[in-house]
Amino acid sequence: MLSRWLPRWNYERIRSFFFGSRTHYGLIFLLVLYTVLVVIAFVYLYPLLYMFITSMKSPQDLLNPMVQWVPTQFYVENYLKAFRVLNYPQTFLNSLITSLIPSLIQAVVCSLVGYGLARFRFPGKRLIFALMLATFIIPPQNTVLPQMLTYREYGLLGSIYSLILPAAVGQGFKSAIFILIFYQSFSTIPRVLEESARLDGASELTIFLRIALPNALPAYVVTVLFSTVWYWNETFLTVIFLEGGIQTLPMQLSKFVQAYENLYPPGVVNIFDRINEAVKLSGTFLNIAPLLVLYFILQRWFVESVERTGVTGE
Repeated sequence: MLSRWLPRWNYERIRSFFFGSRTHYGLIFLLVLYTVLVVIAFVYLYPLLYMFITSMKSPQDLLNPMVQWVPTQFYVENYLKAFRVLNYPQTFLNSLITSLIPSLIQAVVCSLVGYGLARFRFPGKRLIFALMLATFIIPPQNTVLPQMLTYREYGLLGSIYSLILPAAVGQGFKSAIFILIFYQSFSTIPRVLEESARLDGASELTIFLRIALPNALPAYVVTVLFSTVWYWNETFLTVIFLEGGIQTLPMQLSKFVQAYENLYPPGVVNIFDRINEAVKLSGTFLNIAPLLVLYFILQRWFVESVERTGVTGE
């Protein structure tokens, strides 16, 4: 009916503006799209916003039901208390060592294994693939006991080497995933490049360093970032393998209440120094802050690498 009262060209322009055309999206589609994106973003960001805002509340704000999203003052005492309870400088350094070093070693080793599986043919290749996948399918809780006994026999328990040595032989945390990532990345390289390099006299090591490695940089970025996050957040295996000899931030956070009461014993401090929800969330935010900073710095490279390697998470 509208087309009868409007000129043809005005009707097409209005229709294209609201419903889109072959060359651009319409207003209705964009409104629906951005509404969905805003809702999804809010679902993901709400816990972080709640954690940060609550951690900035003073004891008076926590007791005041009128204070919800906007604290009455910029209160940083919660972070100072959490900083002391977590022994942040030492535990942060320990977390950095126990997550970054094994991740870098794991990326190098997994790339070598993935390259060998992708570019060479040898007997038992399918069996190695099956055993590698079994290390990912079988839950680590089922294999932690023989691992612990083996590490104890070789004197590795309570040492950083209990994390480094498994990563150095391709048995780090979820190494099978990273081997498959490199396998997929190296499989896409045309064999013509390798054959041309061999005709020019290049060795296998030269081919890997000059041809394969530059094409696998996105896989390296994904591997290092994912591995670092998983090593950082892992507490079950690190508590068993490190035996308390090295305290990381997640390990210290799991004992936050006990450590806080040891530092601020009940009956000695006043009510404002007692543990509350804001102090706990301050400690939690300090724990995840390094990972957030790492992601914001490497966000562009991380997104591009995920798109090129085909990783969608789990």
